[in-house]
Amino acid sequence: MSVYWKTLAVSLVCLVLLKGCDKAPKYKTPTVATPPAFKELTPADFKETEGWKFARPNDDVIRGNWWEIFNDPQLNALEQQVNISNQNIAAADANFRLSRALVKESRSQYFPTVTTSPSIVLQRQSSASRQSTILARGVTTTYQLPFDATWEPDLWGRIRNTVSASVSEAQATAADLENVRLSVEAELAFDYYQIRALDAQKALLDSTVAAFQQALDLTRVRFQTGIASEEDVSQAETQLKTTQAQAIDLGIQRAQLEHAIALLTGQPASVFSLSIEPLKAQPPAVPFGLPSQLLERRPDVAAAERRTAEANAQIGVAKAAFYPSLTLNGSVGFEASSIAKWFTWPARFFSLGPTLSQTLFDKGRRRAITEQALAQYDSNVATYRQTVLTAFQEVEDNLAALRILSRELEQQDAAVTSAQRTLTLANERYSSGIDSYLNVITAQTTLLANQRTAVNLRMQQMTASVELIKALGGSWNASQLPTPKQLTSK
Repeated sequence: MSVYWKTLAVSLVCLVLLKGCDKAPKYKTPTVATPPAFKELTPADFKETEGWKFARPNDDVIRGNWWEIFNDPQLNALEQQVNISNQNIAAADANFRLSRALVKESRSQYFPTVTTSPSIVLQRQSSASRQSTILARGVTTTYQLPFDATWEPDLWGRIRNTVSASVSEAQATAADLENVRLSVEAELAFDYYQIRALDAQKALLDSTVAAFQQALDLTRVRFQTGIASEEDVSQAETQLKTTQAQAIDLGIQRAQLEHAIALLTGQPASVFSLSIEPLKAQPPAVPFGLPSQLLERRPDVAAAERRTAEANAQIGVAKAAFYPSLTLNGSVGFEASSIAKWFTWPARFFSLGPTLSQTLFDKGRRRAITEQALAQYDSNVATYRQTVLTAFQEVEDNLAALRILSRELEQQDAAVTSAQRTLTLANERYSSGIDSYLNVITAQTTLLANQRTAVNLRMQQMTASVELIKALGGSWNASQLPTPKQLTSK
């Protein structure tokens, strides 16, 4: 057997004997305590909350575009624009494509690296160094066309774990992209319903200003006829001007929210406007499912879990550095001193041989890197568990908000009805000369305050519904994460 075949045989035997040695710990998703049900809104509470958040048992997840559950065409159009033009989403998408390219780069280490470096070299030796009459010409030309190949078999799982870590990071950035998308979509809906609440308040204040103007006109007539005092006129004017100022003040908040929506939809604030339309409070039935489903529905939870898997793979990469690495090197090509003989059979050359390398002393460097990898894994496990706990908290917060707001609105609507009745009585008693105009002013102020509170509560109900959908992960699911095959496809 020739030396070539002996070398190749030894290399293949080493590869077969050592292939499959993986130094990474076997990965398991970190455990986290999962409650059997959400406590803030149970089936027993449905009868007390108007049933608007109750969903059929066979419809326990949000499907499709989650914002369509609100049945608002203008919101639908804005949300579609967000997914096209928002720059935060575009940046997150670029980060995902970057991570996907890194997966392909990592996978390239499985294969040999082949290079070529053709050259034509003219060389003249000095006369003083010539030792043979053969070199008497002084100038020689060498034609070379070498092909070099280098391959490192993955004996200890270094490459395999590098690829695994890259895949996990790419999946995490895919989840990051969906988390950014969900956050932007929810922020848009949140701002949208705040604007609609401001429009409702503006309509309320405008109608109140019209009523106060009529009251002022009536009071002036009564003053001219000697029935009312000048103080009554002054109080009516103060009440009117104060309410007009409140109506104007809403413009600041509305303009700022409109500018925020322009930013979210990727448009300059100077060219974007949203037509006035009062809030139509129709909170949808949000299917919130079980706590165990939350781990599959939240993109931030999925990203944290994938980064934990990535850290686990990096432990294997760090531990592989303690073992020797085998590199197979080969070179073939043609070399001649004449261009006519460059590609002839006698001009061929080749070399082949394995190289085994082992670090003998590094003053604890590899051990320190391994300790870093272990510490990073523990940190990612803690981050994952904290993310899960935060997810449970956010869902419970918004379930509690919706449950309590439903009952609070019932009481607030009753308060508005009572305040309206009080104002009617105050006007009747003032017209009869029984009470002073101060009682009317007090009743007007109380009614307006209660009406504005009711509008705010309905706005909170809508935004809490949006926040609940966001806390549930929207319509996303971990099954939508790209697979390793999808990450390396064109």
